[in-house]
Amino acid sequence: MTTNDAVTTLLDARRLQGLLTNQSGRVIARYSFLNSEGSTYLTHLADIGGESPRRLTRGEQSIGPAALSETGTIYFAAKRTGEDGKDAASPSLWALPETGEARKLADHDGGFSRLEVRGQTMVAQFPVHTWAADENEHQEFSRERRESKVSAILHSGFPIRRWDHDLGPGRDTLAIADLNSVAEEFDEELAANVTRDDSSTAASSELMFRYCALPPGRLVDWAVDDEARFVLVQVEKPIPGQLEASEIWQIDLHGHGAPRRLTEVAADHAFGIDAISPDGTRALVTREQFWTSTANLSATLMLLDLDTGTLSPVWSDADFWFDPVWADDSTIVATADDHGRGSVFIGDVNDEQPRRLVGGPGQKYAFAGLQVQGLSVVATASAIDVAPLPIAIDLLSGQISELANPATVIDETGSLAEVAAVGDDGTAVRAWLALPDGEGPFPLVVFAHGGPWGSWNAWTYRWNPGPFTAAGYAVLLPDPAISTGYGQSMIDRGQQELGGPPFTDVLALTDAAIARPDVDAERTALAGGSYGGYMANWVAGHTSDRFTCIVTHASLWNTTSMGRTTDNASWDVAMRKQSGTYSPHLFADRIEVPMLVIHGDKDYRVPIGQGQELWYDLLTRSKTPRDAEGLTQHRFLYFPDEGHWVAGRGNAEVWYRTVLAFLDLHVLGLDAQRARTLG
Repeated sequence: MTTNDAVTTLLDARRLQGLLTNQSGRVIARYSFLNSEGSTYLTHLADIGGESPRRLTRGEQSIGPAALSETGTIYFAAKRTGEDGKDAASPSLWALPETGEARKLADHDGGFSRLEVRGQTMVAQFPVHTWAADENEHQEFSRERRESKVSAILHSGFPIRRWDHDLGPGRDTLAIADLNSVAEEFDEELAANVTRDDSSTAASSELMFRYCALPPGRLVDWAVDDEARFVLVQVEKPIPGQLEASEIWQIDLHGHGAPRRLTEVAADHAFGIDAISPDGTRALVTREQFWTSTANLSATLMLLDLDTGTLSPVWSDADFWFDPVWADDSTIVATADDHGRGSVFIGDVNDEQPRRLVGGPGQKYAFAGLQVQGLSVVATASAIDVAPLPIAIDLLSGQISELANPATVIDETGSLAEVAAVGDDGTAVRAWLALPDGEGPFPLVVFAHGGPWGSWNAWTYRWNPGPFTAAGYAVLLPDPAISTGYGQSMIDRGQQELGGPPFTDVLALTDAAIARPDVDAERTALAGGSYGGYMANWVAGHTSDRFTCIVTHASLWNTTSMGRTTDNASWDVAMRKQSGTYSPHLFADRIEVPMLVIHGDKDYRVPIGQGQELWYDLLTRSKTPRDAEGLTQHRFLYFPDEGHWVAGRGNAEVWYRTVLAFLDLHVLGLDAQRARTLG
């Protein structure tokens, strides 16, 4: 496969986004694909319970949040074209029964953020006007703001934006609706054999939402019990020393009694909601120890008694960060990163540690999105060289079976190997090595992963090695200090020294890779995004000309200014002591090799100012020689309309082709041309 073919195949592929299930055995896939113009990705739904996927939703607008009821009805948010031929301003709420067609249930100015259905109760999260007490007031006040052409937002807390979008002007709330009337109308239509096209704008009686009274703070997460009696909500509010402190409350959905606070705000930790037990008496929560200058990030799975508020550790002898669900009132199933792979674990809530059901050493898959369905779980599985696919896992035998897949199966070229090394402190570290077809030796590009809490253990469409191996490069994917899946000690090794053990581990794994006869030690480059971009910048200032060029995307450059402008308040507190030692901008005058800087203007996690500071310092302070015409060899690929990651189809192709051209020029000495679409 040629480079052009590999990039096109990757970016044009249909992508599995997630699964919806119910206990009746229905499995619905969310998947994305290009629109008719090939310019934008659309997300739609397909039934994958049979031998082949059956598409359920249509239209030139994506499906938003969705929920699957036990009766098989799918509730989803989507924009639809009205009688005037124009798309609605906000997504409407729709219901699609298992037999029959979709009908509109409700409109809400601002759309819907999340939907959950329990029995005949729907709980929805959506934004509401700060002054509004009900839907009528929300619609009135929102229309007033819109017609007044006001875009300003008055904030009273942190953050004011998240990831790639502004927060406000309203607040997110929870609302409850009774679906019984909808069910009755569906029954009447089915009896009369009435159908509608799913793009119909006809609506049943407007579904009425009642706002839930939430405690003060910003709604972060929530979970509803199986009987729709109550919700647990995590709300965030600032306290002295911690801008993003949070607490968990229990709120009765029927207005019986006042909300109960189950956990207190703290400056050094918070609890995240995982899952409520089927009987509604307990909840799994994760205690997250905040990263500070004196403590490392850690995650501990705990059991919260909803009656007494007491907390107790779960699987205390297991050294993994778990993402759990309940299989029954005493059994837990959970995924976790696991030594460059993934595993699914199962055990009793009172066990000291679980047993590995599937995964781990000897296989290469990672698992995500577990949902229990009787005596099995459905999930997505993927690997470095295998795009996500839907699977079911038998909870008794651990047997994996593949479900009908609406996504494209991408045939990767080359092969996948492992590389092992020993860090400066004697710790064993490892990496994946993607190799092209042939004997080599191949030029090498090292990918530093982001996070910094993460692992190269699953498929990605953003930093996919496929287009690089198709271009003849070997790709090293190292898991250095701070990588997940190797125990808390691996986090602790590098958390207080971002440019210490993580850096030396990457170099040790690079040394191990170039010692192989199929890797060319003289032609190497390094690239990374987010924290991987931090590592790319750090490498650039600390390795002279060891790498022939560096690619840095959405990267941290000045960790002091980054910590005070990001949407993630923890960075400033955590880096206050480290920044004087481990901020890459302090070493700009040591940079000798060409760098490709990539940044999106809508990046609020690592704000665009980081890319601008880096670019200025490269042009004024670096030692990188100028080219034959006396011009800089550095380049800045700027995306005015992208966020932390490049999501648009055209922009993603430019990203791959620009990075590959930069590598070809400086690693291979080829006269690579810029993409013509760049102008």
